[in-house]
Parts: sequence; structure tokens; C-alpha cells
Amino acid sequence: MIENWPVPHAAAAVVRADGTVAGAHGPTAHRFPLASVTKPIAAYAALVAYEEGAVELDEPAGPEGSTVRHLLAHTSGLAFDEHRVMAPPGSRRLYSNAGFEVLGDHIAKATDIPFPEYVRQAVLEPLGMSATTLDGSPAKDGVSTVGDLVRFAAEVQAPRLLDPRTVLAAQTVVHPGLKGVLPGYGHQNPNDWGLGFEIRDSKSPHWTGASSSPATFGHFGQSGTFLWVDPVAGAACVALTDRAFGPWAVEVWPAFTDAVLAELASS
Repeated sequence: MIENWPVPHAAAAVVRADGTVAGAHGPTAHRFPLASVTKPIAAYAALVAYEEGAVELDEPAGPEGSTVRHLLAHTSGLAFDEHRVMAPPGSRRLYSNAGFEVLGDHIAKATDIPFPEYVRQAVLEPLGMSATTLDGSPAKDGVSTVGDLVRFAAEVQAPRLLDPRTVLAAQTVVHPGLKGVLPGYGHQNPNDWGLGFEIRDSKSPHWTGASSSPATFGHFGQSGTFLWVDPVAGAACVALTDRAFGPWAVEVWPAFTDAVLAELASS
């Protein structure tokens, strides 16, 4: 199916909850810009900072009344790409690159380590993600490979860097019932998110498959990238391309995900 995607290059892999790679295709060692698939990695580093005691999830961060938890869950009230307050914290789900940049700055100040370096020390190096870099915004400037993201997806399913209870909290809805716009897919009611991970729930339309469980969580990026974890299927899938997200992705990604899930169910 990937061979028919209208993209110059694409690579993908599926990893089970036990860390076994169930399948891979394409140049899995090629480095692709991640765009917003950077956010789950940045969020994971933020949760390491929380477990290390450098920050608390409910300490003030960002606009007045906002916390680290608000920033991670896109409920700080900050605008999409501007450090401008659009709503009171906790009142709306406003997807915000600016919020993740504020989060990175907050953790850098708390740890006295530049956030890209903190991500390297807290997540990339321990997981052996040597081909992954973050030079710039923690919202969108990561570069990685399918091979490295398979390691990250395996970690999220069977945590070693974090307490499993923390990861469970990250994939659980924060501030349930909030409406909002899912970039590329329009208004969603509710628009559920956890801590740095989007939660599928009953959203429609959506970039995952019709057979994806409501518990599926992950992220997609405007560079034509995605990572999802389906706890019911017991597996995760990573796909990276070098064509910007657009109608082509809206068309092919769900069918691809449904095919992956069908293959997993039959094996």
C-alpha cells in the first residue's frame, strides 16, 4: 500500500507491545522531519522532568492560571502559533505550538539545561535514538527515523523510563468534554487529548482507521508523519514521509491503518 502513496519517500513499521517489530517497509534509517510528531517526544521528556522532581504537573506555567498540565494538554489558552492568550486556561482545547514552546522554556529554567539537550539526555540517549535530533522548537522541529521511533513506540507501550502509571495518565483524557479544532480535520466535540498525546475516542473524521479502538493515542505531523499506539491491538505504528500533510494523507492513512490492524488481528 505504501508503494502507492503519492510521496517521494515513505517508511513505516509496526511494533508490538513486547517490542517485537511485526513489519517494516521503506528506508527505515532515513531521517525525516517530524513536524508535530515531535510533541510526544517532548512530552515524554517533560514527564521525565516531573518524575525527577524538577517540575510538578500542577505548578504554574504559561499564562496566568495555566499549569504544566494545561500546556501538555493544549488547554493553556495560548493561540496556535502566537504567545497570545485566546481563552482562560482549562476552558477550551486550543491546539498550540506556542504552548509547547513555553513548556520547553519552563523545563529548561527548572532544570538549568536547554530543553533540546534535556530531551537528548532524558529520552533519546536512554532509548538509543541516536539518529534523532531536536534543534529548535519542541513543538515541531524534531528529525528522526522509523527505526528510532520504533524504539520510542516500544517504550510508550512498555515503559522503562517512566512509571507505567505516568504513561497511563498521559494517554488518559485531561479536562474531558472540551471542544476544539483538530488541525486538518476540523471541529471535534469533544476534542480529547492526554498529556502530549491526542486520543482518538469517537472523533470523526480522523487520521487513524475506522477499526482503530477509541483508546488509540498518538500524533500526526504536517510533514506527512504519524505515530499511533492502539492498546487494544497491542501494537503501535510509525509512518514517515517527505510530503506535506494534505488530502492525499486524509485518503490513504485510514485505509493503511485498517490494513495494519487487520493483519495484526489475523497473526
